[in-house]
Amino acid sequence: MATGVTANRAELIAIANSVASEKMIDKGIVIEAMEDAIQRAARTRYGQEMDIRAKLDPNNGDLRLWRVVEVVELVDDIYKQVDLKGAQKLQDGAQLGDFLVDPLPPIEFGRIQAQAAKQTIFQKVRDAERERQYEEFKDRAGEIITGVVKRVEFGHIVVDLGRAEGVIRRDAQIPREVVRVNDRIRSLILKVVRENRGPQIFLSRAHPDFMKKLFAQEVPEIYDGIIEIKAAARDPGSRAKIGVISHDSSIDPVGACVGMKGSRVQAVVQEMQGEKIDIIPWSPDTATFVVNALQPANVARVLIDEEEDRIEVVVPDDQLSLAIGRRGQNVRLASQLTAKAIDILTETDSSEKRQAEFVKNSDTFQNELDVDETLAQLLVAEGFSELEEVAYVELDELAGIEGFDEDLAQELQSRAQEALERRETAQREERRALGVEDALAELPYMTEAMLVTLGKAGIKTLDDLADLATDELIEKKRQEPRRRNDDAPKRPEHKGGVLGAYGLSEEQGNEMIMAARAHWFEDEPASASENAEPEAEEAARD
Repeated sequence: MATGVTANRAELIAIANSVASEKMIDKGIVIEAMEDAIQRAARTRYGQEMDIRAKLDPNNGDLRLWRVVEVVELVDDIYKQVDLKGAQKLQDGAQLGDFLVDPLPPIEFGRIQAQAAKQTIFQKVRDAERERQYEEFKDRAGEIITGVVKRVEFGHIVVDLGRAEGVIRRDAQIPREVVRVNDRIRSLILKVVRENRGPQIFLSRAHPDFMKKLFAQEVPEIYDGIIEIKAAARDPGSRAKIGVISHDSSIDPVGACVGMKGSRVQAVVQEMQGEKIDIIPWSPDTATFVVNALQPANVARVLIDEEEDRIEVVVPDDQLSLAIGRRGQNVRLASQLTAKAIDILTETDSSEKRQAEFVKNSDTFQNELDVDETLAQLLVAEGFSELEEVAYVELDELAGIEGFDEDLAQELQSRAQEALERRETAQREERRALGVEDALAELPYMTEAMLVTLGKAGIKTLDDLADLATDELIEKKRQEPRRRNDDAPKRPEHKGGVLGAYGLSEEQGNEMIMAARAHWFEDEPASASENAEPEAEEAARD
């Protein structure tokens, strides 16, 4: 009998050691799972109502089993309480309020109890393994990891990472890449998410950071920080662009990334299934970087619209298709690389556009300022495009135009201001006809033109405006980069905020919305003071 007990003890410890080693978790967690399983089995044997505890010695396998009872004057729960007389039998000197240990004899595990204990241990160990996996991978997002393809399910690749499994979803794979079970595969740890069924490790081979990390592995200068990849853009499986800069003037960043006879870049290209990579010198000057990003096309000039955050690039007529690229790929990657919306125009298109803007602005000045065509064209030629510029520019700047004098400049400014007043009056009448209340006109930064826009959008009261989020009010619309006057179908534009065309900042938008909400809180101080008055009177009487 004693020999049998010893063998059982040794077997328990051996099982605990084996499971802890195999699952790479702490042995104490396995021992704790065994104790929990034994406690559950003991409650099944002696009664679920009892507070039963088990303790398994991790060294020699000794098992102690007991129940805990409280010493009380009047017993309400016979399973967890004992009166003072019964307590004296269990332990000499027991007093009311004490918790006593009542040893229980060992239990024999039947088939059902053994199965239940096994399930309990498996569940505890599984939970501990999941937690270990999460702790191991949670801080490794952004690393490249090598694994073995375990299976492919519904187009998603499940990768065995050794101590865990990761998944490369369909949209994170390189298109047309053929992957087979047991293939070794490198990928980027995109993110690690804790879920009930275990940590979900999402991998990617299509993310631009995957290409960055591959270059860091192949180019020692990048790993050492001498060369930095400032930007990257990919059309996975087809083409990519990276912008690089060297922090050491003696090292050419493009040459270092290409390597001797292209050895370094070819290693990255092979890993990315033949994806062509353009390595571009990065520049802090936006115009220069855009010109570099559109390689191999030649660029005639670059026009930057800071307010709209767009860039207009003019190329020779014979360079248009090269600048746009097949299916717009070149300009799209350049836009992603520079984080700017890019419009491609030929020199012919640009000339026609400038001519149309010249005629439009000239007509505006001619009609609004009541001047002849020559004078209107002269203003446009000097860079004036809006009435506000003429009305509020420094008088000396206007008078300094060749052929102008101070009297003419004053007259032009006076007419421009009158034209703006007429425009504002017309807009005020229009917004009132739309039913926009006057209270909205008192908001900071609000103009009559904005009020007309709000009225057309159905925003006519302070409450209507107060209900908006900031991005709904001022976010600019977005559009895919494209060539102007292109006959190809365009993607739908992002609508943006109601006042997105007026160039308001996020701070200004927040201030407008908070000012519109101010009347919501006007009654609160009054009601608070009304509540305070009876309390003050009562205190005075006391």
